[in-house]
Amino acid sequence: MQVPAEVSAAAGDAAVLPCTFTHPHHHYDGPLTAIWRAGEPYAGPQVFRCAAARGSELCQTALSLHGRFRLLGNPRRNDLSLRVERLALTDDRRYFCRVEFAGDVHDRYESRHGVRLHVTAAPRIVNISVLPGQTHAFRALCTAEGEPPPALAWSGPALGDVSAAAPSLGQGHGHLVTAELPALTHDGRYTCIATNSLGRSEASVYLFRFHGASGVCTVTLLLGALGLKALLLLGVLAARAARRRPGWAKGPGQDSPLR
Repeated sequence: MQVPAEVSAAAGDAAVLPCTFTHPHHHYDGPLTAIWRAGEPYAGPQVFRCAAARGSELCQTALSLHGRFRLLGNPRRNDLSLRVERLALTDDRRYFCRVEFAGDVHDRYESRHGVRLHVTAAPRIVNISVLPGQTHAFRALCTAEGEPPPALAWSGPALGDVSAAAPSLGQGHGHLVTAELPALTHDGRYTCIATNSLGRSEASVYLFRFHGASGVCTVTLLLGALGLKALLLLGVLAARAARRRPGWAKGPGQDSPLR
């Protein structure tokens, strides 16, 4: 099995994974199956499989993961080359080609080291948010993806035009990188900037906190307002109650209910 060590392509484009092979048969026109696996040889999940009937050069596709894998080579001519469409960063892994001839269970061959598909991508910010922190403070989180993994920086109030790169929290999670701005001390717009050799991306989030009177003054004003309303309400209720009492005496010229 002959494959290159690596194939590189950009996200969104297509890539061709070459694979050719030799076998001990001088001539073979019996049934055969071509297979491509991902991740690891022999046990990795299949992403493509096709089968050719006896005497046929057409390898009928039986499996194409998400419909993005297509055989370019002709297995009858010892070529299993595969085309992968609409590349994504999740396609960045190692692939292994395999051919199976009908009959002997040992008449099956697979590449041991495979071909590494390296997918490159400009930065893209996938999430930015403001979250509550300790002691009634706020913090900002920014997560971006890209290959090479992007460097992250912040800009915002009291940070200058662009701050130093924030500490990364997620370098080990595939192509995702997360950075935190631990304490937002000023209201306003905070912008996360992601850059790598292929480009730049940015996204912003806004923080506006309510700034009222001090705690004591606020409570005092609130209680004062409530107390005034309570006094007015009690006065109205007392006046209504006095008018409804049976022993209430009317003024001169009016009939008195007293007996």
